[in-house]
Amino acid sequence: MPTEPHRTQVAIVGAGPAGLFLAHLLHRHGIESVIVETRSREEVEGTIRAGVLEQWTVDLMHDLGLGERMAREAHFHRGITLRFAGESHHLDFEALTGGKRVTVYPQHEVLKDLIAARLADGGTIHFGVRDVEMHDLGSDRPRVTYTDGDGEPGELRCDFVAGCDGSQGSARGHIEGRTEVQHLYPFGWLGILVEAPPSHHELIYARHERGFALLSTRSPEIQRLYLQCGPTDRAADYPDALIWSELHRRLETVDGWTLTEGRIFQKGVIGMRSFVCDRMQHGRLFLAGDAAHIVPPTGAKGLNLAVADAVYLSRGLECFYRTRSLEELGRYTETCLRRIWRAERFSWYMTNLLHTNPAEGPFEHRIRLADLDYVVHSPAAATALAENYVGLPLD
Repeated sequence: MPTEPHRTQVAIVGAGPAGLFLAHLLHRHGIESVIVETRSREEVEGTIRAGVLEQWTVDLMHDLGLGERMAREAHFHRGITLRFAGESHHLDFEALTGGKRVTVYPQHEVLKDLIAARLADGGTIHFGVRDVEMHDLGSDRPRVTYTDGDGEPGELRCDFVAGCDGSQGSARGHIEGRTEVQHLYPFGWLGILVEAPPSHHELIYARHERGFALLSTRSPEIQRLYLQCGPTDRAADYPDALIWSELHRRLETVDGWTLTEGRIFQKGVIGMRSFVCDRMQHGRLFLAGDAAHIVPPTGAKGLNLAVADAVYLSRGLECFYRTRSLEELGRYTETCLRRIWRAERFSWYMTNLLHTNPAEGPFEHRIRLADLDYVVHSPAAATALAENYVGLPLD
């Protein structure tokens, strides 16, 4: 016997940052939503991803009642260290931005908090579904169909659909008349997790003639480090001894600072690209998060952009249910893209500033060093970098 369709106000496809934050924001406004996710809960919570949260994202989590564990376990830094030509330069973001800090709290930990709180509030998340399809998006009664984990058909009848299903999801394919722009970088990142105590009290971004390196932290016992590598390299190409040799060389300083080694228990290579879809809505479908845009991780913007999309979309939906007007929802793409392109610019800038491009020569290398020297010695340049890093205000 067919399963009866379920009625909700907003169907959310995807339980990543955009979808989960959107569900919480809608719940605060008394708007019903149901999330469908193709991965299992264990897969969503177990996919390890780094995370640097902008100050307003941290404030939003506290405002939603989701910040207790973050406040207890996250790492809060006054700023970052830029390292080049063998010297370290601390940028005090807290002083430069009127008290805003760098919050290091991994994305998968954020998702754990959001999922637990949503379920505790009585929210519905269908994990492990397949065959997700969207229908009647041009009407005022769109539908989402799927097959649940038990093989039973499911259907959500709703007023709106939020496509928060990531860069490989199907939602973007429903946006008619869209244009997609992409920039591929000629390098990737080799990321490792290490059992070791912290080597430094804050993030270190290092430019070296051999390539970029980044030192971050996960906990007092586990550190996260990255090396610039080739875009098609494999983790298997990098034995532990080679990784430590490169990290030491790229992070070395003239004053004798040393990197603490430990057991490497995870390795992985990620590509670097920038991507933007110029339309984020069609009919009653709205894209949010990686479904609409990708940034390289250098600028620490990915999760924060997804949350901003969720905020803007929740505002439009709240306005609709309060006034029955679609006017604010009609501006959703325009509002999002203004922030997205600012984040794309900053991520592109940081990536080119800190990485060694194999297509560039000694002239370009010296230009990058001059740019870094200007940033660390000019209060205006340092403030501009700090403001973008800790998060520009929401429109």
